[in-house]
Amino acid sequence: MIANYHTHTYRCHHAGGTEREYVERAIEGGLRILGFSDHTPYPYPNRFTSGIRMSLEDMDGYVKTVLDLRDEYREDIEIHLGLEVEYYPRHFENLLRFAGEYPVEYFLLAQHCIEDEMEGAYSGAGTEDPGLLERYCENVMEALRTGRFTYAAHPDIFRFLGDPALYDAPNRRLCRCAKELGIPLEINFLGLMGKKHYPREQFWQIAGEEGCDVIFGSDAHDPADVWQPETLKQAQEMVRRFGLRLVDTAELKDPFL
Repeated sequence: MIANYHTHTYRCHHAGGTEREYVERAIEGGLRILGFSDHTPYPYPNRFTSGIRMSLEDMDGYVKTVLDLRDEYREDIEIHLGLEVEYYPRHFENLLRFAGEYPVEYFLLAQHCIEDEMEGAYSGAGTEDPGLLERYCENVMEALRTGRFTYAAHPDIFRFLGDPALYDAPNRRLCRCAKELGIPLEINFLGLMGKKHYPREQFWQIAGEEGCDVIFGSDAHDPADVWQPETLKQAQEMVRRFGLRLVDTAELKDPFL
């Protein structure tokens, strides 16, 4: 593993450590590229405050810290400034206007909720409703088609508890969409380490059958998570088992086209 584009900071209220510690751990693990992609601030109407992401006021400090470290460590590792972003159509243009004021290099798509986190359903809550699964997959495909996302983080985060046969068709459409657009899908190390409901084997079986590109993402919420050799071995085994097409690095897509 030479690159990780999925790294958080304490500003999202559920991660720890300093940015410098993440950088040092990445260098220790032999990574050549480290991307910071903390949970984006979202300029919701009526100043709705989220407890799972950076606040609007955090953005200046986030950007300055990452850019300062990029300059300081330029001889040791390549550092990039990104954001982990949900595609919420009603609010997305506001986000683009806000984030466009900063030198953000890339967005990672992470559809944690359907519609938005104020009124929508949480993707990981667990449901037997195939209609919600369809909506999740449609949200993801619509986001990918904007051309603003470098890759899809934990695309299998939706926790469907219904008939596995109903899981196949919408996720196959999602995988075909990603394949057609040349957008990698992330095997998420946090899910592996935490033994979460993702990575979901059924999803990756479909991704292998559809010939999707996949990429590894640490989803680091602690400096130790940036480089995890045992988790890397598990992810590599998934690649072999499902015949996945692994890419080592991502082509960063300008989110402000």
